[in-house]
Amino acid sequence: MRLKNLSLIILIAIAFTGCKPKDSFTIDGTFQNPGTDKKVFLYGMQSSQMVAVDSTNLSEKGEFKFIRKTPSVDFFRVSIGNHEFMLIAKNGDEIKLEADLADNSMAYKISGANEVEKLSELNVIRNEFAKRVEKLQADFETKVAGQPQNRATILEQMKPQYESYISQLNNSTLKFAEDNKGTLAGFYAMNTLSPQDFESQLVKYAEEIKDEIKGNATVDAFIKQMASLKTVQVGQLAPAFTMNTSDDKPISLSDYKGKYVLVDFWASWCQPCRQENPNVVKVYQKFKNRNFDILGVSLDTDKAAWQAAIKADGLAWSHVSELKDFNGETIKKYQVQAIPASFLIDPTGKIVAKNLRGEELDAFLTKTLR
Repeated sequence: MRLKNLSLIILIAIAFTGCKPKDSFTIDGTFQNPGTDKKVFLYGMQSSQMVAVDSTNLSEKGEFKFIRKTPSVDFFRVSIGNHEFMLIAKNGDEIKLEADLADNSMAYKISGANEVEKLSELNVIRNEFAKRVEKLQADFETKVAGQPQNRATILEQMKPQYESYISQLNNSTLKFAEDNKGTLAGFYAMNTLSPQDFESQLVKYAEEIKDEIKGNATVDAFIKQMASLKTVQVGQLAPAFTMNTSDDKPISLSDYKGKYVLVDFWASWCQPCRQENPNVVKVYQKFKNRNFDILGVSLDTDKAAWQAAIKADGLAWSHVSELKDFNGETIKKYQVQAIPASFLIDPTGKIVAKNLRGEELDAFLTKTLR
């Protein structure tokens, strides 16, 4: 009799376990201090873009729930007002999300699935450095309030500490991605890094995960993009191109063969580009008679604005453009995702440096052009 009862208990336990839905995942969330924001949105990946796939309202206790199906493990985002919380989910996951919307650091707790908990570990790392930067910012504002006339000096004094925090965060992020290679959490970590500053690491990472994470559209697009980026890394031959000047005269990259040429991608509307232009002018004046030249490639769509900026900034070298913003064929060929961007090409047509700015560019040319 006891054996029968025990068997019955086991069967009931199995039945309840089997009732958990395996063809969908759930997100149970609680938000503290939501204020007037009551609408919660769930975003999912479609064609490598985040789009809204569901929405609900917060209960009086600040609770909400989503039940959703996904073809495979993938990225999702829960949004409320200006707050966004990244998740990774697959069918069968029962995810818990908790956050205090009054917390400026945007920290949140997630649990209930392996990938989600890995992502939580990354959030702890990022939030730690976010708090350090926030404190540094507060210290800066306090000092400036007492000595407003010394703002620039105070900024210069505190800049090394800020850069140290960012460097530490980047190193921690790289280690996390390496330790969690083959997971979407590790992949997400890599994609929080600056593509311009960590290009070689991103290209290498794509090579390493291409056989480990398969079937995810976002990962597949990343791997494809990195394969294209590999063609314009340092050491590769610069892709050939021909573009027109503002008066419709064609200029080809091959016209500069035998020289060092800086191919400088910029635009009149790009403030960082305009701020960097005086440094580029200075370098041009210093090295133009030492087998060095510059070819400006503009992402402008307004020819008049482009021409006016060339004149205003005193850019005395040749300039070309497709007048198509980031949609130009050459911009795509060189995988330019942000500007300013530059490629230093040697006399044989090989890329020898990328994205050198100010003193870095001057130092590289001083060492190279002997």
